[in-house]
Amino acid sequence: MTLKPEIDAGALPARDAVVRQAQTAVIERMRQDPDAACSTLVTTGRIEEGLTCHVAQGRFHATLDMGPGMGGDANGPSPGFFARAAIVGCVGIGVKMMAAREGLAFRSVDVGIECDFDDAALMGLSARTAAPLESRIRIEIDTDEDRATVRSLVDRALSQDPWYLALRDAQIVHHEVHMIAAPQAIPAA
Repeated sequence: MTLKPEIDAGALPARDAVVRQAQTAVIERMRQDPDAACSTLVTTGRIEEGLTCHVAQGRFHATLDMGPGMGGDANGPSPGFFARAAIVGCVGIGVKMMAAREGLAFRSVDVGIECDFDDAALMGLSARTAAPLESRIRIEIDTDEDRATVRSLVDRALSQDPWYLALRDAQIVHHEVHMIAAPQAIPAA
């Protein structure tokens, strides 16, 4: 962690100083017990009638669906919306967290993502992948810091950003399928 020595936590906006203090405490705990920093998160979803998917992770819940054009009821955003939201949020929050930790004042961080798709691949009608063909991320930062410092910080933040890396890098993904058989009726004697 690189801290600008000429900037103390009192020079940061109050909310950023809180972020810096919290992050510093987390980093210190991780340094003392690196194994405790490893975790597995479990998120579950259930679809019954239609395409509406109710997702839960701990105390948080979300509803995902497809629009009527795909047979859904538009009861929530599509899964793709949440995937892109995860990248936008993770990148923006990661950049802002690192800036606060390092004593850089970023008034705002705006992140946008554009993804190109071949929707025919989603239906098995194209030889191309259904994954994004190309993704472009734009990060706009309102700050008085110099360009080289900001660029270096963003590059380092992206190199540590879980959802940016999940989009950028191939990874190992396993799946398994379990079937729950409907109870069989017992014929009357």
